[in-house]
Amino acid sequence: MERSDVMRAVKGRDTTPERAVRKILRGVAPGYRLHRRDLPGAPDIAFIGRKKVIFVHGCFWHGHDCKRGARLPKANAAYWEAKIEKNRARDQKYRAAYGEMGWDVLTIWECETRDEAVLAERLRLFLERKLLHRTTPHESSNL
Repeated sequence: MERSDVMRAVKGRDTTPERAVRKILRGVAPGYRLHRRDLPGAPDIAFIGRKKVIFVHGCFWHGHDCKRGARLPKANAAYWEAKIEKNRARDQKYRAAYGEMGWDVLTIWECETRDEAVLAERLRLFLERKLLHRTTPHESSNL
């Protein structure tokens, strides 16, 4: 199978990391909505009443600084580097849009879904934190 066939088969929604986050959320905070196209970036998970969204990012596709995210294919490296940088810029644009709207954003990286206990606590803290009215985007990645 050629690389283009492999990459074409990658899903954009209902991925394994996204399903892992949703499994935890069902016990912590049900009532979320999926892939709301009326919100910037169609977040993976949205809590409309709480004004909170969660993006579940693949480490490779969004350029995470972990082992998997830092790895680029050897073939056509310039293409992949540009594509990932474009994804990162788009992610930042969406975070800024939510900041302007007064919403909280949490980014969960694929590599962070492996430890369910840590992830459950992080999600709980994010959802319990009261919304802070601000004019700058808030990225809750340090929870």
